[in-house]
Amino acid sequence: MAEAERIIGTPDTPDGNGEQTAAAGAPARPGASDESGTVAQEASARRRTGRGRRIAVLFAVAAFAYALDLISKMLVVAKLEHREPIQVVGDLLELHAIRNPGAAFGFGAAFTIIFTLIAAAVIVVIMRLARKLYSFPWAVALGLLLGGALGNLTDRIFRAPGIFEGEVVDFIAPKGFAVFNLADSAIVCGGILIVLLSFRGLDPDGTVHKD
Repeated sequence: MAEAERIIGTPDTPDGNGEQTAAAGAPARPGASDESGTVAQEASARRRTGRGRRIAVLFAVAAFAYALDLISKMLVVAKLEHREPIQVVGDLLELHAIRNPGAAFGFGAAFTIIFTLIAAAVIVVIMRLARKLYSFPWAVALGLLLGGALGNLTDRIFRAPGIFEGEVVDFIAPKGFAVFNLADSAIVCGGILIVLLSFRGLDPDGTVHKD
């Protein structure tokens, strides 16, 4: 009897969960490969959609930061430049329009062209990072950096004394601190957020790693 069962084969028997276990060597269920391929395609489509949303967030934040910086500088040039500073919080915070040929907060006034090239390089790097962006916090951080870099680069290109040598409009003047603008603020906030995300181990592609 045992020999006959060995030759003919035994019927499928239910496993511990009450489901039948296929005999060894049995052919795969028809359509299984098609189903797995469909699942993979759906997962890929969801991932592309997620990336598209994160890129949209990046550019929305960048556009918002850039617009605020551009509008504020236009108002400062029209209403505040060549006038007495306006006190906002006593002498602790003033609005004082100046032209800055250097980097953020007035550093490096002798290297205007270098800082222009750096700002352009930052924009290129952010655009390249956007291709593998799946993290919402990173999208916000890079958007702030992009908007701030574009804001100051616009001044470098279009303001006097000349193209790529233009002086940046600064107007926020806390007591005992350098004068800066909203683009500088966006860059600093974006940089701080990137540092925090790096400490948490979150990468732009959404992966989390532990050191």
